[in-house]
Amino acid sequence: MKQNILKKIALIALLGMGLFAQVYAASPLVGYWKSVDDRTGEALSIIEIKKLENGTYGGFIVHRFAAPGGVPLTHCTKCPEPYRNKPLIGMQILSGFIEDPKKPNNFIHGKVLEAKSGKIFEGKGQLVADGRRLRLRGFIGVSMLGRTQVWVKVNDPQAEINK
Repeated sequence: MKQNILKKIALIALLGMGLFAQVYAASPLVGYWKSVDDRTGEALSIIEIKKLENGTYGGFIVHRFAAPGGVPLTHCTKCPEPYRNKPLIGMQILSGFIEDPKKPNNFIHGKVLEAKSGKIFEGKGQLVADGRRLRLRGFIGVSMLGRTQVWVKVNDPQAEINK
């Protein structure tokens, strides 16, 4: 009798841990992404996207690639305060993104800081290609008035940097 009760308790605990793990599993959005210029196709940065304490997703620059024949942009010289003249490495360029409750793998209500121009756009994103690509759209007011970049998920950011 005691063994049956212990087995049931163990089963309930095991099922509870499985449910807990599913609820708190990392979103496929979390991780490292290579941002690619939508006009030139050149790699711009490696961005780490994290789920923040407030439940939103934020993206931080961890590496900036040099432009072909040039040097990488190191500071946000054209950005508004509080970003102006701050180092790009470590800077949060994505903020406020939440998963759309009506559309899995779609993220809405975000802000995107474009380091090159210093502009801040409203943003939305969509995971495609089994979560290996992020279609990130920055816009002002209406989504039709904006640009889309496709970012590529990176498993090993250091290997990507060393290419």
